[in-house]
Amino acid sequence: MGDDTSERAKRAADRSSLTTDLPAARHDRSRLAAFVSDAQTEVALREGLADLLTSGGDFHRGGLHHAITALRRMPSPLALIVDISTEESPLAQLARLSEVVEPSVQVLVVGQINNLDFYRELTRGLGVLEYLPKPITRDSVRRHFLPLLSDKPIPAESIATGRLITVTGARGGVGTTTIAANLAWHLGVTAQRHTALLDPDLQLGSAAMLLDTPTGRGLRIALEEPERVDALFIERAAQPAAERLHVLAGEVRLGDRVNYANGCAKALVSAMCGRYAVVVADTPMRPLPLFRDLLDLAHQRVVVTQPTLSSLRDTRRLLQLPPGPEQPGRPLVVLNRAGMRGGLNRKQVEETLEMKPDLVIPDLPRLVEQAASMGQAMADKRNPFARAIADLARQTAFVRLLESPLGVQGGPAPRRWWRLFR
Repeated sequence: MGDDTSERAKRAADRSSLTTDLPAARHDRSRLAAFVSDAQTEVALREGLADLLTSGGDFHRGGLHHAITALRRMPSPLALIVDISTEESPLAQLARLSEVVEPSVQVLVVGQINNLDFYRELTRGLGVLEYLPKPITRDSVRRHFLPLLSDKPIPAESIATGRLITVTGARGGVGTTTIAANLAWHLGVTAQRHTALLDPDLQLGSAAMLLDTPTGRGLRIALEEPERVDALFIERAAQPAAERLHVLAGEVRLGDRVNYANGCAKALVSAMCGRYAVVVADTPMRPLPLFRDLLDLAHQRVVVTQPTLSSLRDTRRLLQLPPGPEQPGRPLVVLNRAGMRGGLNRKQVEETLEMKPDLVIPDLPRLVEQAASMGQAMADKRNPFARAIADLARQTAFVRLLESPLGVQGGPAPRRWWRLFR
């Protein structure tokens, strides 16, 4: 987390020095111009940069080739976003773009390629400020692009705060806990993020068992006495499942009464997000204020469903819940056990939901049962499930190759766009 914060601080310093030198008197230059190839990307950019766009912004449909043609005839904007997803030779075309824009332009890029060498070539070789692979979301744009383009300083607390992801099943038995536990494993072990898996269900939770991790009394104390919760409390209560993965779970008898205190969810989330980069919460959809509060506090909700009519019906009901203040919009929908015997086919699922699922996981009953019996993570091996979990990590926590242990942290500061002109 410290390396990531340092990298963001460097980017902010680069942005500040650039904006200081910008010719404020040039009334003919727009604040921002964007050239994108599809509606989904445009919506994510508009919503993610909404605070910036109050001072004006121009969006054009078309990719890099269209941007080069248009910018030959118009003044260069102060900031430029280009979509390179349709280009066969994006690096060569970006070099052509540098010939038609002014040296002070801040350039950000979106595209399809998710490769560390490509990212380095863009940010260090060409001087692009930042690159995001598709699909992008409002939240990823606000997190990665907005601080580089905004004239306002980046608050340190907004950089250091962790991210809460809730994983909720449309019905019981759809694989929610398996997906939540494996997502946390991928984030903590594979992506090397400081990650916590939270199982708030004291009576029926089983997330700790899936990672062969003991439960403790700490979670119940935190929910009944939230005034005692701080970073040190979390440090002692969470149980290690790996070097950068901890599990916070409890276990009480079904007949025990848990006295949930008002505001316990907020206190718990605040303390955990101050300690971990990502918190994955296996959050049941039951009428308990704790679970509803967790859904409202989440930065990203994930809804897990199966290809059955009853599960899809409840998925539609979950999608109707209003989003929390930190959420980009609707939850991500994960279709689990696609192709299961007796289940609906993909076309029937899409017609019932009136949308396409964001992620599809095939039916792997033998693999799931074996991993659950052994207390092992399926995301630890190469299989279709592990690939789907990696994709879910990318969509929910912005895990990319460039943010892996082989990422770019600690390297030289990225060159500015005007390096191409010298």
